[in-house]
Amino acid sequence: MERGRKLRIGFPRALFYYSYFPFWQGFFNRLGMEVVVSPPTTKGILDDGTREAEAEACIPVKLYHGHVLALKDKVDLLFIPRLVRIDRRSTFCPKFLGLPDMVRASLPGLPPILDLKVDERTSPGEWWPTCRAIGELLGIDSFLRLWSAYREGKQHQKAYEKLLYKGYLPEEALAALRGEEVEVPPRIKENLNLAVLGYPYQVYDGYISWDIIGKLRKMPINLWTMEMVPPSKLYRFCKHLPKQPFWHYSVLVLGAAYYYQQQGVDGVIHVAAFACGPDAMVNKIMEIDLGQGSNPTPFMSLSVDEQTGDAGVATRLEAFVDMLLQRRRKG
Repeated sequence: MERGRKLRIGFPRALFYYSYFPFWQGFFNRLGMEVVVSPPTTKGILDDGTREAEAEACIPVKLYHGHVLALKDKVDLLFIPRLVRIDRRSTFCPKFLGLPDMVRASLPGLPPILDLKVDERTSPGEWWPTCRAIGELLGIDSFLRLWSAYREGKQHQKAYEKLLYKGYLPEEALAALRGEEVEVPPRIKENLNLAVLGYPYQVYDGYISWDIIGKLRKMPINLWTMEMVPPSKLYRFCKHLPKQPFWHYSVLVLGAAYYYQQQGVDGVIHVAAFACGPDAMVNKIMEIDLGQGSNPTPFMSLSVDEQTGDAGVATRLEAFVDMLLQRRRKG
């Protein structure tokens, strides 16, 4: 590394980026390092990942490989933690647990990977044990310096989540934290209230989701998402299930479906990934549970993969919104 240059940490814009990037950006920046994020998804990034990843992998994993490739020659280290549990209630799905191994096996010539395990059950203390381990690997032996960076990360994450709860989408919240002016569409009483739910790395990636959020914002609806509700509240809404799902994002998506159903939204759209087992399970539970009772909540599922076409998605969205508008006029 050039003398005097900041250490560059690569952070792929995929998977847990939409949930925890603000913490790690604050942490690494406080330590004097530069966090380099891969660019927004393009056809080239997805094609690269699809070519290099296992054929049986779901589209989020293929996409993650593409984002790693987009960073490999621009950074000194790649940050790919092994996420197991960040709380004591649920576990991340196997693609998170084995992500560093999959990336190493599929992509030769990568820079060193920071692949520390994050497991709240074996090393309690939120992200702090991982931060200490990173300090050891990077030769940072000052407790105060690491603790200050950890606190900085927590402050960034808290500010980010506050914006999400106010109705910002992840990229809008990140832009606001950078000091940019962001205009969030106002809630209009006459509009439909529509919840768009799914794993954040599918919903908010404009390329693989075919900009579902952008398309819906051009229609007469108020948009609601899973990230606009604190996770502690979402967990409570899953307690009625005979068996609690144990995948982290699956629990949150189901909790959001039940929460917004209680709030009386006009409809729910589930953005799912083709070939994702947990997604298929969540989708079926939502379809059954939202359809029960004397006043069922209209539900639509959109499955995305590398073959999904924009025109078909746009047509289905328009048809679903038209159906909800007709339902309201009759109701």
